[in-house]
Amino acid sequence: MKKKILILTIFILVCIFIPSIGLNAQEGASIYLTPSNGTFYIGSTFNVSVFVNTGGQDINTIKVNLKFDPKKLQVSSPTAGRSFVSLWLSQPGYSNTEGTLSFSGGVPTPGINTSSGLISTIVFRVIGHGTTAISVADAAVYLNDGKGTDVLNSVGRGIYDLVLPPPEGPKVFSLTHPDQNKWYKNNNPTLNWEKEDGVTDFSYSIDKDFQGVPDNISEGNKNAVSYSNIEDGIWYFHVKAKNGNIWGGISHYALSIDTTPPAEFNIEVEPNLNTASVMIVKQPIISFITTDALSGVDHYEVKTIPLKESLKATVKKENQEESGFFLEAVSPHKLTADSGLFEVIVRAYDKAGNWRDTVEKIKFVPIGKFVITQFGINFWIFFVRWWVIILIISVLMSTILIIIYLRKRSHK
Repeated sequence: MKKKILILTIFILVCIFIPSIGLNAQEGASIYLTPSNGTFYIGSTFNVSVFVNTGGQDINTIKVNLKFDPKKLQVSSPTAGRSFVSLWLSQPGYSNTEGTLSFSGGVPTPGINTSSGLISTIVFRVIGHGTTAISVADAAVYLNDGKGTDVLNSVGRGIYDLVLPPPEGPKVFSLTHPDQNKWYKNNNPTLNWEKEDGVTDFSYSIDKDFQGVPDNISEGNKNAVSYSNIEDGIWYFHVKAKNGNIWGGISHYALSIDTTPPAEFNIEVEPNLNTASVMIVKQPIISFITTDALSGVDHYEVKTIPLKESLKATVKKENQEESGFFLEAVSPHKLTADSGLFEVIVRAYDKAGNWRDTVEKIKFVPIGKFVITQFGINFWIFFVRWWVIILIISVLMSTILIIIYLRKRSHK
């Protein structure tokens, strides 16, 4: 009897797990980039291959749209190397202005089933320094099922470090701008470089060409220089040394300067507050977003200040959001103040440390409190404006008067 029970138990377990194993073998397709990381020199090129894993299923069509930073990378060739795609629905296209690259094609029936199908290999040229990403902005992988079922489940991206070539001349450093991969709002840079024995002269220049070459005219034998009021942008300092009658190799140093704050922006309040009314919410939610043309937005900070003393609220200390200092926040952000009138300040920082403030006044009453305001009465989840209250009272008074009048007539 025990043996039969054991056999029956094993049979049930097999029936349960075999279908799930079969389902896991077909989890969905994925698109990924190879290599997914690496370090490359400015002025050089590198290859990025786009692959598809069909997830154990037969697919016949793919669509991939890539996004890259056109200030740091440019497509040199979009279709280098082999590809399993034999039918291009549209020729691979790219824009070095917008930073986009697209593929759309497939294979005839019965399709392809693979874990590493090469879609294409793109040759990128490095034109700027810093960390950059190549990501899949939009994609689809369609089954060979006659229905065009999209089975794409996940996409990857590549993160790459773009750096200046090793120095061929004097080693350069800066006390004002020590990190070549960081943005600074200081537009008065000072640069220094090492001076080796036998060196008699230096020649140097500064411009926006990472391959810039200083002329053969000596600037003297001092190994430091300062610049004032450099305009915003990415600059490259170039220097070479003269030993005897021979000019040596050139060293390059990057300076990233941004003195402009982020763009102006608005604070959106949920529920929307377009008039001087009371918000009937437990905790209002604010949303905010802006851009920065050069260094990019780094983070946001929020400060909440109670205004009218009669409506002054106690700000909840468990979240440490007190009047007088900013706290870092992300959008959307839930305010933690109680009822009252508040001034909310959102401060946006860029990666150079510049900032811009936007201010919004918010008056609200939390759910569950009975509060009489100049706009109406709030009770629990209800808010009734005065004109509605007056209308209700008028209707009730009119009804009472009519009832009294009718009763008097009936008694005559």
